[in-house]
Amino acid sequence: MLAVLSSVAALANAAEHVTLRNGFEIDCARREAIDDGRVRLFLLPSAASPQSASYIDLAADAVVGVESFPDPVAAVPTPIPEEKAPAELTAAEMHTMLAKAGTQHHIDEDLLASVVKAESGGRVMAVSRTGAQGLMQLMPATATELGVADAFRPEQNIAGGTAYLDQLLLRYHDNAALALAAYNAGPGAVDKYHGVPPYRETRAYVARVIREFNRRKLQAAALANTQLAGLKR
Repeated sequence: MLAVLSSVAALANAAEHVTLRNGFEIDCARREAIDDGRVRLFLLPSAASPQSASYIDLAADAVVGVESFPDPVAAVPTPIPEEKAPAELTAAEMHTMLAKAGTQHHIDEDLLASVVKAESGGRVMAVSRTGAQGLMQLMPATATELGVADAFRPEQNIAGGTAYLDQLLLRYHDNAALALAAYNAGPGAVDKYHGVPPYRETRAYVARVIREFNRRKLQAAALANTQLAGLKR
């Protein structure tokens, strides 16, 4: 599917629709003044990923209009008893679950593994500050839409996250960069900017996933060459 591819002072607490001098419009959770005279816009979280809770820094005069609207309802992770918390996966268990989900949705297992690493670092019980849960960091509402009953159950989380990524790859005609950007910042942001949104965190996220994917492919190729060389001796 893929080729080896400071101190701050609060200005506002309500969610806001910000219009920029260059014509762009951004919805943000809040603004904060930075001590160097710039303004920081904290972006609203997407349905899929904690990394979407990012920010961008702009010159103060870049903002020409602000319209407030009600704050979004914060997602609250569903707690589960400690004694029922799943253990962390072994490398073999992770491989099995990712391979199964990848085969079902025709998505390269290494791409899924790269998303898991970027989203949660492979931690089954990972919870973001925005409420995203599990290995592939599903927001509760998204998990429900995908039929995931318990986002802290690895097989369910991987199945749901893979299904969601599959939907995005279909939507963006197998353009992995756009699908990954949408997984991080939401499809609305990708559609609005007709490409990877100009959000620093989103661009870093896309680059991080693709870099890890390429690393895995190069590592696999090197291992295969080593094994081949051994057979020829």
